[in-house]
Amino acid sequence: MFLPRVVKRQEPLQWGSFFIFAAALVVSLGVSCALLAVHGKPPLKALAVLWSGGFGGPFALEDTLLKSIPIFLCSLGVAVSFRMQVWNIGAEGQFALGAVGATWAVLAFPGLPVWAMMPVMFLCAAAAGGLWAAVPAVLRLRFGMNEIISTLMFNYIGILFLQFLVYGAWKDPTSFGFPMTPIFPEAAIIGPISPATLGRVHWGLAVCAGVAVLLAVFLKRTRLGFELLAGGENPRAARYARMPYNLLVLLVMSLCGALAGFAGCIETSATVNRLQPSIMVGYGYTAIVVAWLSRLRIGSIACFAFLLAGLRVGVEHLQLDLQVPAAFGGILEGMILLSVLAGQFFDRYRFTLHGRS
Repeated sequence: MFLPRVVKRQEPLQWGSFFIFAAALVVSLGVSCALLAVHGKPPLKALAVLWSGGFGGPFALEDTLLKSIPIFLCSLGVAVSFRMQVWNIGAEGQFALGAVGATWAVLAFPGLPVWAMMPVMFLCAAAAGGLWAAVPAVLRLRFGMNEIISTLMFNYIGILFLQFLVYGAWKDPTSFGFPMTPIFPEAAIIGPISPATLGRVHWGLAVCAGVAVLLAVFLKRTRLGFELLAGGENPRAARYARMPYNLLVLLVMSLCGALAGFAGCIETSATVNRLQPSIMVGYGYTAIVVAWLSRLRIGSIACFAFLLAGLRVGVEHLQLDLQVPAAFGGILEGMILLSVLAGQFFDRYRFTLHGRS
């Protein structure tokens, strides 16, 4: 009698990982199509709209690239904290505080020239996001509080704090009652790289490239980066080797908050040119999905950030063309994550038939 048995592979699959991911993506899209069919929507037409809306032309690719910028920055920070086995779920709130910090810099120093305004905005955004993330780190280190719970709760506080400001003290008196700040001066707006060739794609893309290179160098070429990776592999061994484990936890949380703050600054400055609640569309939550799908690798983060940004844009077209509920985007993201994570099981394990008398 032969019984199935799970056996760990001697080494992970190489090219097989790509096919496992492709199969998982097909499964997730298949399940999503089934849900659309139950809802009375034509599945094949929905897939066509999803593809053309996110990747089917220059304008679609432009929108996808714009949305991938904040997702990429938030995902980098989440991936760094996850490498330390610090489960920071608070990128959404840190994104909000980054936007608040950048807006404060604009409102406090409206007359600064562009060469001074931009560094001040990014510095204030990074400080606000980093300090916001540092509080849960201190709560974990000092009182043993679970950072998953604390960072999740801080998301709601951060978003509500942003709303408190734009509905109150920072509200533009000429906005006809709409919750938004006055529009930023020209020196505080991140402009497009090349309107003739890249359209609305702005210099935030260059910020992403620079941050990715600096982060890769930090992790691979510095002692602190090595200690960060080693501390994530085995916290007990890190403490035994007298590595500053508590400092490393505080560092990765603050770094994650700073990167999410950068994303909030860019989205506020380049996309809407002011602070308003509509910038909070879940980029910080999508970053968690991207970080897991990419296995915390910087190069893969760029690919998955672009992919999920394209799916977001495609779902927006589905809402307009087929009146698909807005929640479908979250369902699709969740299905992709679950399918890929389940598929990764076969990357490290295989089934064999074991004889038994």
